[in-house]
Amino acid sequence: MFKEFRKELEWGGRTLVLETGKIARQASGAVMVTYGETKVLCTVVAEKTERPGIDFFPLSVHYQEKTYAAGRIPGGFFKREGRPSEKETLTSRLIDRPIRPLFAKGFKNEVQVICTVMQHDMENDPDIVAMVGTSAALCISGAPFMGPIGGARVGRINGEYVLNPMLDVLPESDLDLVVAGTKDGVLMVESEASELSEEVMLGAVAFGHTGFQPVIEAIIELAEHCAKEPMEIPGAPEGVDGLKAKVKELAEAGLRSAYTISDKLERQGAVAAVKDTVTQTVSESGDFAKELLETTLGDAFKSVEKSIVRLSILETGVRIDGRDTKTVRPIVTEVGVLPRSHGSALFTRGETQSIGVATLGTGSDEQIIDSLEGSYRTNFMLHYNFPPYSVGEAGRFGATGRREVGHGKLAWRAIHPVLPSKEDFPYTIRVVSEITESNGSSSMASVCSASLALMDAGVPLLRPVAGIAMGLIKEETGVAILSDILGDEDHLGDMDFKVAGTEKGITSLQMDIKITSITPKIMEDALDQAKAGRMHILGEMGHTIDHGRDSVAATAPRIETFKINKDKIRDVIGAGGKVIREICETTGAKIDLDDDGTVKVAAVDATAMQAAIDWVKGIVAEPEVGAIYNGKVVKIMDFGAFVNFMGPRDGLVHISELANRRVEKVTDVLSEGQQIKVKLIGIDDRGKVKLSMKVVDQETGLEIVPEQKAD
Repeated sequence: MFKEFRKELEWGGRTLVLETGKIARQASGAVMVTYGETKVLCTVVAEKTERPGIDFFPLSVHYQEKTYAAGRIPGGFFKREGRPSEKETLTSRLIDRPIRPLFAKGFKNEVQVICTVMQHDMENDPDIVAMVGTSAALCISGAPFMGPIGGARVGRINGEYVLNPMLDVLPESDLDLVVAGTKDGVLMVESEASELSEEVMLGAVAFGHTGFQPVIEAIIELAEHCAKEPMEIPGAPEGVDGLKAKVKELAEAGLRSAYTISDKLERQGAVAAVKDTVTQTVSESGDFAKELLETTLGDAFKSVEKSIVRLSILETGVRIDGRDTKTVRPIVTEVGVLPRSHGSALFTRGETQSIGVATLGTGSDEQIIDSLEGSYRTNFMLHYNFPPYSVGEAGRFGATGRREVGHGKLAWRAIHPVLPSKEDFPYTIRVVSEITESNGSSSMASVCSASLALMDAGVPLLRPVAGIAMGLIKEETGVAILSDILGDEDHLGDMDFKVAGTEKGITSLQMDIKITSITPKIMEDALDQAKAGRMHILGEMGHTIDHGRDSVAATAPRIETFKINKDKIRDVIGAGGKVIREICETTGAKIDLDDDGTVKVAAVDATAMQAAIDWVKGIVAEPEVGAIYNGKVVKIMDFGAFVNFMGPRDGLVHISELANRRVEKVTDVLSEGQQIKVKLIGIDDRGKVKLSMKVVDQETGLEIVPEQKAD
């Protein structure tokens, strides 16, 4: 019934298996990939006809994790998977970025990739498995995909590179780098590093590129046996060459003039005016079909733009805004721009601007993440917002998109390696980057504003972090590496290369390459130029603040940490949480209690904090004979009164210990709820506590020493 095809190889110390022909046979291409015991089903559907009236390639990639893959049932009321998690969104982007440039130019049929994690062995991350499976499914689908690509994760443990490290050893690695590319070159890099040198990072990229070559060979061999006939790519529409020539004739002079304007909005306005004029002129001429104009005019206009900008930079070394290739735009930094926040900063670089806001919270503010590997908590969050006004548009405004998630995670990776440990700084940290202007890398601006805001909040960063975005223009006539690229240079260039780090080394590297002929020398030169730019930015930031403040803001909670005996945890919590809830409600402090007996008490007000600390310590303290305590009368009996004197502990003040005189009735001296001072005079064999009131001065709390009789 099934015509199955299978390819197996040893890769990184585990078996990688590619299988097709049995599952999802109606998809254009479907491959079940097994690595270790992790299984991912990767499917591709390429529509047979082009979507009419579009001037872009409609590719969508969806990576999804099913909880059954790890033998779990989803939480929540509906008990089924909901909106994509951050991991799913980031992995979808991770797969999309290297495959998108490899589709044949002019192909506009809709392509949908769906990768479903069917089984997770808790050892091998499914993201690399999904990337490999997507490449294989595309290669057998018949879609005009100029692959295959391979992908690998590179770790570094004890100074040695490790190919596809397992999840349990990854925490020991000072590098987590994902690299993807073809047989000839690298297309995508995503990484987090512990202040590593440029040489180490380049070595990791080369190691990963070499490491996934056997996978590319295996995909080629699989495709040779079962690939579908390639889809026909429609030829250029009739009249397209004439249209391109006409657009160039009409637009070139105006675009050359527009691209001498350094201000972004003015330049965009001038370019838009040229495009409107060209569109109107060409449309009114009647020389070209309406359908041709709808699908080709935009590409033709962009081609002229691209040629003018790129060749001008290569020929003159002068960029759109008048800079040379290495100069970083003017930088202005401020901290404390929002005085009531715990930490805030404004970072402006040219026409890109970010407001970073840091908030310090307690353990109860930690984010709980429910993943296939299980639930865990994180005490550092960095969120990125990109409102449409930042680029002068009235655009979609609503739920967080993939771009916001990806940019926020990139900045998170850049900052995370320099944060203090939870033991040294027991706060939950949230940073929000609000992009208020954008023309160039707003994610790297977010790294800078976040670093400044954290230092303003008193977070003891290991070192300040800065980021810079690099670009590339590569033609037969030459190569230009661009520091601190503009938005137009990003769109019209061949590479988007983002590097973040400290003065000591790189903490995050992200690279997307639109061409396949990037040499190691170009990458090395780009990293060296990025380092110089990063050092310059760090210097500018250092004029404002270069280390964390000595203390957290007055508006931030103070946290005191101490330990109690684990056997006493139940006493502090109380039945159903009654005791700890009463402490928090009465004092206004927050209390986090760990299983090992660690107590964290947080409060903005010092008095509230001390009251909560004293209360907890009073609960767990052991009564000491001879010590004097403050107590509260909780019950009156004929023979004495029971007094609560230490947390939940009560003791008896016998009627004979009430006063230095005969007391007829206990109620003559005490009433329930009365605050008194008592001395612990004994504990019997049954643990009953005996207290005395008469030996303590009720005003001073000092013990009354009996007068000695004269001889």
